[in-house]
Amino acid sequence: MNGSYMGDGFTGPTGGWGQGRPPQGLWEAVEQLRGMFEQKVAPRMGRGDVRAAVLALLAERPMHGYQIISEIAERSGGTWKPSAGSVYPTLQLLADEGLISAEEADGRKTYSLTEAGRAEAEASADRPAPWETSSARDSGTVGALPKAGIELAQAAAQVQRTGTPEQVKQAVDVLDDARRRLYSILAQD
Repeated sequence: MNGSYMGDGFTGPTGGWGQGRPPQGLWEAVEQLRGMFEQKVAPRMGRGDVRAAVLALLAERPMHGYQIISEIAERSGGTWKPSAGSVYPTLQLLADEGLISAEEADGRKTYSLTEAGRAEAEASADRPAPWETSSARDSGTVGALPKAGIELAQAAAQVQRTGTPEQVKQAVDVLDDARRRLYSILAQD
């Protein structure tokens, strides 16, 4: 070979893992799987969804930003966890619009609805909450497989980095068996 072998990212030109050599492109493969999961499978909620979620949660009780993020993640079954970079600007925007107010205690801002905010939240009460939308619900099952694949690749990479040659060989056997079993699922009627 001319040294430009790309391989499948896991085995290298002569077997890779089982020979005690580092796999070519393992981290690139993990990042590719992660990117596929995050960009194509995980729900992408828009700014309006974050806004609606914040209003719906604050209609129930006052919360601080981290509580809002955690509550959305919990209610969506983990399929949607908005970033602080989307929640905190939304909170600021809602405050600027006079829909929420913030009270600082113990170094944390706790947000609650104003009368105008309560009226807006009530006007939306007949619609499903953003974490209950079909895209958020459906991604819980659709997104589970790529996420499990990413976690498997990360575990394999850890064995490669820190395992003994015998442990690496055992890991290869486990992965080979897992691949065969996955294909057997597709072969079932």
